[in-house]
Amino acid sequence: MFYEPVRRGFAEFVGAFTLTFAGAGAALTFTKLFTAAFQQGASDTASGLGLLGIAFANGLAIAVMVSAVGHISGGHFNPAITLGFFVTRRIAASLTLVYWFAQFAGAACAALLLKWFYTEQVRNLAHLGAPTLGAGVSQWQGFIIEIVLTFFLVWVVFATAADPGGTFKSIAGLAIGLTIVMDVVMGGPLTGAAMNPSRAFGPQLVQHDWTNWWIWYAGPAVGGILAAVIYDELYLRVRPLPVGPPESGVIEPRPGETSVS
Repeated sequence: MFYEPVRRGFAEFVGAFTLTFAGAGAALTFTKLFTAAFQQGASDTASGLGLLGIAFANGLAIAVMVSAVGHISGGHFNPAITLGFFVTRRIAASLTLVYWFAQFAGAACAALLLKWFYTEQVRNLAHLGAPTLGAGVSQWQGFIIEIVLTFFLVWVVFATAADPGGTFKSIAGLAIGLTIVMDVVMGGPLTGAAMNPSRAFGPQLVQHDWTNWWIWYAGPAVGGILAAVIYDELYLRVRPLPVGPPESGVIEPRPGETSVS
């Protein structure tokens, strides 16, 4: 029925809105604080704290929203994740288009609000939270970094949320959120660690800043497809034996024992 895609799509809209509002908003707030700290000579401390703050803002946004509405839409909030589900035939083509529209629209609406909240100086310094390449990082290096970071993210999504035998299925949001924190801490200074075309699209559209735009669309798309297809082929089409039984070749130590090599 028509009503069902709307319900699922709106959940994706809210999730994508939250990610951009919290993630890009954290970058803008950090830029505002960093400017003040720089004037007071404390820029190094502010820089380190700012990166962790931005990483946790992105990770917590996803962890909270996946936990909140994952049972409704699957909690993608990311066109690259939806693409991974589509190429492995885990979501219908029509619903894929609904998700993509909702994700891009949610990010754009969040960016519009952020533009209203912050001064022009802060918006320009932070590119409204749009991802950018760090100093000395080439376009192709950025492309590969986004592939790798998105691979980690989609791999964890499939291992926790899509795999019925996933160890952390009941708390998939936490594992996915922590993966984003890990990726942003590593890749934030290099590419912005978007891992998400809609997360890049919203600020780019509102700020009219499309510098090296293709990196944050092609990179996550490739990384998402690779992770989804590899995990699906290796672990979901043919279920592996659970660790423990002798036939699995991996014997778990009994309680109170330690494994020996």
